[in-house]
Amino acid sequence: MSDADLNPAAESTESAATPARKRPKPGERRIQILQALASMLEQPGAERITTAALAAKLEVSEAALYRHFASKAQMFEGLIEFIEQAVFTLVNQIAEREAGATDPAAGARHAGKVVTMLLQFAEKNPGMVRVMVGDALVYENERLQQRMNQFFDKIEATLKQCLRDGAAGSATPTADAQVQASVLTAFVVGRLQRFARSGFRRAPTEHLDASLGQMLR
Repeated sequence: MSDADLNPAAESTESAATPARKRPKPGERRIQILQALASMLEQPGAERITTAALAAKLEVSEAALYRHFASKAQMFEGLIEFIEQAVFTLVNQIAEREAGATDPAAGARHAGKVVTMLLQFAEKNPGMVRVMVGDALVYENERLQQRMNQFFDKIEATLKQCLRDGAAGSATPTADAQVQASVLTAFVVGRLQRFARSGFRRAPTEHLDASLGQMLR
């Protein structure tokens, strides 16, 4: 690869008159592919997304996609990795802010903030919701759905820990925390499914404070 390939400014005046298509930086094309896939998933009622349709949206060949991802499953794995990293980074930030709280409502407040964060994330990233609830994964490799199942298992374990830490006055703190965590996780999944199946019209955060008040009192 020549210096002109790396630095368009180094091209001659003659070639600058008809500039070549800008070459993406290393890693940039992967991000563009994932962004395009997420954008296509945001379309209500979108059918199974093919690599041909994805390539057409990006105005590249299917072969160009496979230079960055070995398969479409790997593209979906890229979206799942984004979801995991974004959500659990925020989970850790919430935990840091809540650390040291000892009031009786601390555990419920902590769990409520995790649920709120997750539903707000979903509301801002509707394309990701179709991955989270599995709608976009129906025709894909089974391991992708298993990975999303593990994601929600981890969310439930996080909520259980929050609630157990704040249940010092309970005779059965672990059992109580498990039940509440299970209910909250089911609530989150239900809200995400409703959001996706309503064509993203029913916001997952609808009446959220009142709903959390009912589940965490």
